[in-house]
Amino acid sequence: MAIFEGAGVALVTPFHEDGTVNYEKLEEIIEEQIAGGTDSIIICGTTGESSTMTHEEHLDVIRYCCKVVNKRIPVVAGTGSNCTREAIDMSKGAESVGADGLLLVTPYYNKATQNGLIQHYTAIANAVKIPVILYHVPSRTGVTMTPETMAALFHQVDNIVGVKEASGNFSAIAKLMKLTDGKMDIYSGNDDQIVPILALGGKGVISVLSNVAPAQTHEICASYFAGDVAKSARMQIDAIPLVEALFSEVNPIPVKAAMNLMGKEVGPLRLPLTEIEPAHREKLAQTMREYGILK
Repeated sequence: MAIFEGAGVALVTPFHEDGTVNYEKLEEIIEEQIAGGTDSIIICGTTGESSTMTHEEHLDVIRYCCKVVNKRIPVVAGTGSNCTREAIDMSKGAESVGADGLLLVTPYYNKATQNGLIQHYTAIANAVKIPVILYHVPSRTGVTMTPETMAALFHQVDNIVGVKEASGNFSAIAKLMKLTDGKMDIYSGNDDQIVPILALGGKGVISVLSNVAPAQTHEICASYFAGDVAKSARMQIDAIPLVEALFSEVNPIPVKAAMNLMGKEVGPLRLPLTEIEPAHREKLAQTMREYGILK
């Protein structure tokens, strides 16, 4: 049984102007996501700027999200690290405050061999009882996880159940499906590739787009699952210009700008991330108007 099927939002973390977490706004955007049909909240991932959080902040945000959601939909907590010990500590903490699953990015900077990746993920998964989704994003981490490595983890570790695939390598994804008999839960990590992943048997998407278009992102998946592939594909294609604008600069710079343009007041970014360039902001606003989410 998958942790979730459909559109999971890779939620931003709203900040006050002084850089502290805006918990009141966090509750508001969580409620908006649930009302919009989002199938899961992914908290403290890349989009949530977890890399700039202290350990205490990180766990507090996960705890608060779990409290607000209150089991209405699954909460998946980003608890990965390039330090196995730290990832274990954060994963155990997330489990203790109510997370339904974990999202674990491949170790970055110090990297790892394929054998190291197997040992890293096995150690973390064995330290908790809740299910684990691997996060494969070579463009950010500099680490490529082979289909064979992911399949080995899936077969050898009971609670490693899925992967957020942001490599864009469909041949490798198809091979992973073959190696796991289609049983590993694969989520698109790229909003412009939802339907192709679903066509390979994927379970859905972990989405940046959902921050500004939760109902539409949910419907891309729901229509596909209902057998209306043409509608799903059309919605995917219609969203492409907006997705491109949301990645005109490194995530989550544009999506936070988009939410602020919509009046959601999610606040600033934390350095080293900086505010969106004016030309990109103008293009983003134009694309949002054309998509129908900004007047």
